[in-house]
Amino acid sequence: MKRGLQGQYVTISTVGESARAFVPTPLPPAPPVEWSPELQSRFAAAHAALGRLDGISTILPETSVFLYSYVRKEAVLSSQIEGTQSSLSDLLLFESQEAPGVPLDDVQEVSNYVSALEHGMKRLREGFPLSLRLICELHEILLSKGRGSRKSPGEFRSSQNWIGGTRVGNARFVPPPPQEVTPCLDRLEKFLNDEPEKNNPLLKAALAHVQFETIHPFLDGNGRVGRLLITLLLCAEGTLRQPLLYLSLFFKTHRNLYYDLLNQIREDGDWEAWLLFFFEGVAVTGGQAFQTASQLTELFQTDRERIARIGRAAHSALELHRHFQAHPVGSVREARTSLNLSIPTLHSAAKHLVRLGILRELPTKGTTHLYAYGAYLDTLNADSEF
Repeated sequence: MKRGLQGQYVTISTVGESARAFVPTPLPPAPPVEWSPELQSRFAAAHAALGRLDGISTILPETSVFLYSYVRKEAVLSSQIEGTQSSLSDLLLFESQEAPGVPLDDVQEVSNYVSALEHGMKRLREGFPLSLRLICELHEILLSKGRGSRKSPGEFRSSQNWIGGTRVGNARFVPPPPQEVTPCLDRLEKFLNDEPEKNNPLLKAALAHVQFETIHPFLDGNGRVGRLLITLLLCAEGTLRQPLLYLSLFFKTHRNLYYDLLNQIREDGDWEAWLLFFFEGVAVTGGQAFQTASQLTELFQTDRERIARIGRAAHSALELHRHFQAHPVGSVREARTSLNLSIPTLHSAAKHLVRLGILRELPTKGTTHLYAYGAYLDTLNADSEF
């Protein structure tokens, strides 16, 4: 449905140049979303995928094992959209404290994303509401270290920004002027908290993401915060118990369509086209996560059976294998902190796992031996472009 312009343009002047900035109309859309049979079908498929995703604990013996790496995969993808070059292996090496040679600035940004998500989930579990204050806390962590640390971490912008182009005059899109940011955000916060009316959490996440990206309230990091907002909102509403839905890969794969649909909403009010896209992304992404979890369960079981056949050394090798399920890149010395085994025993176990092709030794300088659970990382990366 085409509702017409979803806001108003105001003329601004910045750096000696005038431009039109867009101030969005508050949510929800008016008239309300038109639920065609196709949109209802996509919505149902997305909800089914979320249900399977939420039940992932029934497949994995330890959901935390999958969550650890899947969160990091999302952090890499979300940061790649912003231009970083880090891979999942880079991040895991960075977190391993013993790994030299990873691209520090890029990987720091990815690590910040993980920290922000973990902080957000902690706050929600403590009963803190999904609010502007929490959004600022997430942003402060995202930009706390690395290249964005000078762009007002944790503070809504007090100057004009723009998207695309080299200056405000040739920008693809100009968000609201600074004095309109807080009023726009206040109205978004009310919508997140079911004012003026309660909305289905999945619909709310889809609408709120667009509104946040349109307001673009920070000088940097808006895309990452906007993508985090989707998952945190679903967790806050109880739709997901764990933060396992991440749309960065889907948005990255369909980047041009994603931007076209956001613009289409602003200019024509075609929220239904966006919702069709968003619900498809949820269904596809949720299905991929469920499939990955199933493949990892099968991989772990197959590798345990192979290890069990090596004889007397099987016990220590199985213990080390369990450690690498939770931390797929690392050293024997790190494993010792969580396993009650000696360094010589762990070195021997690592050799057995390398011989079986379960671990692969990574090239390093010095005496540190670093290993990666190759098939695990390959499974996580199967649907990505690392």
